[in-house]
Amino acid sequence: MWYMIRPDSLAVLKDKKVRRSLNRYFKVMEGETPPKFKIARKLPVDYKEDLPTEKLWEIHHTSLEEYVKLESRIDSKTVRLEDLETPKKSFLDLKSTIARRILESCHLCSRRCGVNRLKGERGYCGCGNQILVSTIFAHMGEEPELVPSGTIFTLGCTLRCLHCQNWSISQWYERGVTYTPKDLAAEIDRLKREGCRNVNLVGGEPTPWLERWLQTFKYVNADIPVVWNSNSYYSKETAELLAGFADVYLLDFKYGSGDCAKRISDAPNYWDVCTRNHLEAFKYGELIIRVLVLPGHLECCVKEILEWIADNLGKEVRVNVMFQYRPEWRAHEVPELRRRLTRSEMDRAVELARKAGLTNFII
Repeated sequence: MWYMIRPDSLAVLKDKKVRRSLNRYFKVMEGETPPKFKIARKLPVDYKEDLPTEKLWEIHHTSLEEYVKLESRIDSKTVRLEDLETPKKSFLDLKSTIARRILESCHLCSRRCGVNRLKGERGYCGCGNQILVSTIFAHMGEEPELVPSGTIFTLGCTLRCLHCQNWSISQWYERGVTYTPKDLAAEIDRLKREGCRNVNLVGGEPTPWLERWLQTFKYVNADIPVVWNSNSYYSKETAELLAGFADVYLLDFKYGSGDCAKRISDAPNYWDVCTRNHLEAFKYGELIIRVLVLPGHLECCVKEILEWIADNLGKEVRVNVMFQYRPEWRAHEVPELRRRLTRSEMDRAVELARKAGLTNFII
């Protein structure tokens, strides 16, 4: 059984700090309250699909306010989800409609390529309009509160991290398998039946496939929390569409405010985009933040990241300070990334987390 492989994933259920920081996630996982996508499916929204995009966004902003109220009533048990009628058009439908509109001039990520993916054009990420999947399985290597995690690895990415450990997926060295939304929904239901605590949308990067994911969850039957496992480089429009859909934001915080992001991952303006998206995630869902410690980047990146997290998201936010770095793909092109971390660098990272005042971090 999974708890023999990862006993910490059983022990974490009694960890008060983790339960406080991921309170709603645990309630969804344990069947006490429904996942956000199921609430979004019950919130009626009156709109016509041919409305101008600006008008659709106006309706979305108003509907998001209504969604927040409905979620609160459901979580407090003043309203039962099963007592609500299924509307002709829902908040989830509206999200899907807007996401599809975005594909006509794609700006799901912060690069804002502007290609028409519905007509077969491809931008930086290389993604088309049919989702391509590498693997689907119960992952035992994630954070303990997520294990076993029903991971779905999709192809394509919005970054070019020279040290990427999933380079065969992110950079299209694999061909992948095409799935329809209904096929993916069936896989998600299967993952839940087989004991997965959540469905983990990962890659590569899930951002280019947001429209497909929103379509998929129209058909999911399982009460399963959605984990949005992202590099954090998505657009403000994507952040808005994720509100009321993602239960847990499993977000990378890769670099400080200097030029490291551009030099290593071809990610201009990463700091501003990443901090904005972390704040939005904290507002509308629950957060697990991954900080992969890179050799030689303790002072320029890790220190600034951990201090910003503590100052802006609180001392108890869940943070994974990760020492799993190994030179992969084109890491040899960056001199400091040609080696693994030293023990002193690992110790320094822990020291920085403690000095920042973080009380809910793991290594």
